[in-house]
Amino acid sequence: MTAYIITQVDVHDPETFEKYRQLAGPVLARFGGEFLVRGGRMEVLEGTWAYPRGVIIRFPDRETAKKWHESTEYGKIKKLRHASATANMIVVDGIDAGQ
Repeated sequence: MTAYIITQVDVHDPETFEKYRQLAGPVLARFGGEFLVRGGRMEVLEGTWAYPRGVIIRFPDRETAKKWHESTEYGKIKKLRHASATANMIVVDGIDAGQ
């Protein structure tokens, strides 16, 4: 079943975060991940959104999403994100066609 990682991000070091952005895409692709939303203009319609940036990534399934997040490859890059931004991240199962 398709899974999505949804992240709220508050960037406090844009230069380092840009390095993270450049490195994250190729690693993500190796795990079958695809950015659906990566920043962009955002407007809160209800409730509270903790941080001003939103990211949505689609993966083939939850297991692959978690393997990407826990991988050694991404771990090295994740350090750049941790150094340059604060984030909340969840993984959620999607609805496959026909359900």
